[in-house]
Amino acid sequence: MFERVLLAVDGSDHALHAARTAADLARAMNSNEFRIVVAYDFIPPYLGEPNLQYAIDARIDDAKAIMKKAIEAVGQIPCEINTEMIEGSAAEAVLDVAVTRNSDVIVIGSRGLGTLAGLLLGSTSQKVVAHAPCPVLIVR
Repeated sequence: MFERVLLAVDGSDHALHAARTAADLARAMNSNEFRIVVAYDFIPPYLGEPNLQYAIDARIDDAKAIMKKAIEAVGQIPCEINTEMIEGSAAEAVLDVAVTRNSDVIVIGSRGLGTLAGLLLGSTSQKVVAHAPCPVLIVR
């Protein structure tokens, strides 16, 4: 049923709980594709060198640390784990990957680290639910 699982993470506690839940889902469904997406903020080009390169390096290092925690939370699953780190809006990145990779389900935490938050759901999870091409599992 859910052969291609897409997990969106941002390093928050909700995202790590979503990672464990997505792994349980992948094991239960015997999924054959598991993808983890981490999006990081745009880096303004007006920073100039060397500040631009410092900002790029810092964002990529943060994304790698988030990815590492997510992979550890997922643990052993019946398929290979694919990863993507994308610059830009988290919701747009998740939706683009879901469409491009033909994901069967998106798993995302109910709240993340974003500064703007909805009343019940985080703004990223709200956008993903509203525009997703497949079912979305929001983990609390």
